[in-house]
Amino acid sequence: MKLLQINTTVNTGSTGRLTEEIGQILQEQGHESYIAYKNAGPNGSRSKTIQIGNKLDIYMHGVKTRLMDRHGFGSKRATRNLVEEIIRIDPDVIGLHNLHGYYLNVEVLFNYLKKVQKPVVWTFHDCWPFTGHCSYFDYAACEKWKTECHDCPLSDKYPGSWLADNSRENYHQKKELFNGLENLTIVTPCHWLKNLVGQSFLSGYPLKVIRYGIDLDLFKPVNAEAIKSQYNLRGKNILLGVASVWDRRKGFKYFIELSKRLDDSFKLVLIGLPEKKIGALPENIIGIPRTENIEELVAFYSAADVFINLTLADNFPFTNLEALACGTPVITFDTGGSTEAIDENTGLVAARGNIDDLYKSILTLCNEDLSKYRENCRNRSLASFDKNDRYRDYLNLYKQVQ
Repeated sequence: MKLLQINTTVNTGSTGRLTEEIGQILQEQGHESYIAYKNAGPNGSRSKTIQIGNKLDIYMHGVKTRLMDRHGFGSKRATRNLVEEIIRIDPDVIGLHNLHGYYLNVEVLFNYLKKVQKPVVWTFHDCWPFTGHCSYFDYAACEKWKTECHDCPLSDKYPGSWLADNSRENYHQKKELFNGLENLTIVTPCHWLKNLVGQSFLSGYPLKVIRYGIDLDLFKPVNAEAIKSQYNLRGKNILLGVASVWDRRKGFKYFIELSKRLDDSFKLVLIGLPEKKIGALPENIIGIPRTENIEELVAFYSAADVFINLTLADNFPFTNLEALACGTPVITFDTGGSTEAIDENTGLVAARGNIDDLYKSILTLCNEDLSKYRENCRNRSLASFDKNDRYRDYLNLYKQVQ
């Protein structure tokens, strides 16, 4: 079988690593793997790759987004070139992932897909495919996507528009473009997102949940004494937060509020912060820049007593899975599919945006026997989130639809 995947990134970030690892599983089983992408990680890819567009294409797509609110409808030439490559490769199955990100024209791509009617498996990592603008409408408690997007309350949020609001036009054009494929299966990593897709204009397609998987040989409990010594964390209750972009959606302000509640027995560690934010942190928060060093990240996960995810809009965060794999219980706001990663033996759920509830949850966990939680967390990862199991689910699906 010959598979071509399309994603914003390859072998970097959460969806980029997923795309890369699906390709690796296929190759190990004797299949061919191609990945088309915008940005690649520093270690490249083991699949055959196709870079979509260049810096000028991305810049012009950004301009079209900012001025016209037409994200996903730029990059025509780059996408036509991609289509030519797809024709040359002639894949048996096409796997779609994130199509937003200033690099792809969905009109050009889907007109081609409708013409050839090849089997397509589209993994949704957010809500952008069935809205007129945003990736996460629950951030604004908006339900216009169920009938018709217009007057978008999130038009200035990613993919932000400075001037226009074309959410109505985008909504109807996506609805027309994305329907009409004869062999499309939509995959979501959690039931929360599957249920939303089932209420959208894409509800007529087969829907399947395949959980994200991670490398449990990399993400595992390790001796973290060195990292504790380096950052003067010995004897502290260590609370960890990790994000690639720390913005309001990721709940940064709640970590600041939380820091005011904690006494000297606690230390907050936030990974992924820009230098500007690190310099302005309270004394009881340690800020760490974004890192591609997995070993260092694993050491922080293993050192932490509790991993805290205060996202206000999310799908099925990889960070929760990474923490569990390292034996660290999770406290998450009741947001999206974030709660589906844990059960009563591996973490707690706090009311979304409620600092009092969050603080009580932290005290509850830190007063428990964390060794029991650590064993339960690792066991849950082995049972549910092993990448070898989850990506074999993808392989079986690809075989089924081809």
